[in-house]
Amino acid sequence: MDPASTPRRPVLDVRALTKVYGEGAAAVHALRGVSLTVQAGDYVAIMGSSGSGKSTLMHILGCLDVPTGGRYLLDGVDVGQLADRQLALVRNRLIGFVFQAFNLIPRTSAVANVELPLAYGGVRGPARRRRALAALDAVGLADRADHHPNQLSGGQQQRVAVARALVTEPALVLADEPTGNLDSRSTDDILAVFDLLNAAGRTIVLITHEPEVGAQARRLIRLRDGQVHSDERQDQPGRHTAGVGR
Repeated sequence: MDPASTPRRPVLDVRALTKVYGEGAAAVHALRGVSLTVQAGDYVAIMGSSGSGKSTLMHILGCLDVPTGGRYLLDGVDVGQLADRQLALVRNRLIGFVFQAFNLIPRTSAVANVELPLAYGGVRGPARRRRALAALDAVGLADRADHHPNQLSGGQQQRVAVARALVTEPALVLADEPTGNLDSRSTDDILAVFDLLNAAGRTIVLITHEPEVGAQARRLIRLRDGQVHSDERQDQPGRHTAGVGR
């Protein structure tokens, strides 16, 4: 068979996931049989109101929690079969996290913040610095490498967080409400970064409650009451790429 015609392995393959908190009459069914597949290079937004299950799903996709039932394959790895130490390695090597609160170390430079996942992964100093600088360049912040978080705007801090997510070359960039703490201009900047990263082949899954953010993705999945309510393609050219680097 021609290798070029061989189907690529999905980055995410979620099958009939359930998550139940508590027992008996007090049990809360946060997820009720969620199934979805995300191919390499896709850009997916997952939306839902409070209580829809999107935060629970994000924690499971990020290997921060485990499902009660079902199966989750991350880049071909059955995470349900992994011990805690193995899960930590998967989180470091296969997933790049972007959080609403940035989670940067205050008294540390941008480049040092970006280096952190590589340090945890055992990458040595010179290679670590080189890769961190390249990641900052990819998000338009090469000239801010030595700045501390308090010397950066909110949008710039989130771009540092995106660079930190990219630096390990993960299979998946998982962003949880990444524009939730940003003004409209900074939101456009972050969406521009995601557009460019996806155009370069990055796989992005973004959790959001903001319709304008969800509309930017190429695929929109809506959750309701712990189930997939709709799953639609909405391919369109990126609209925010001009904002990068401001």
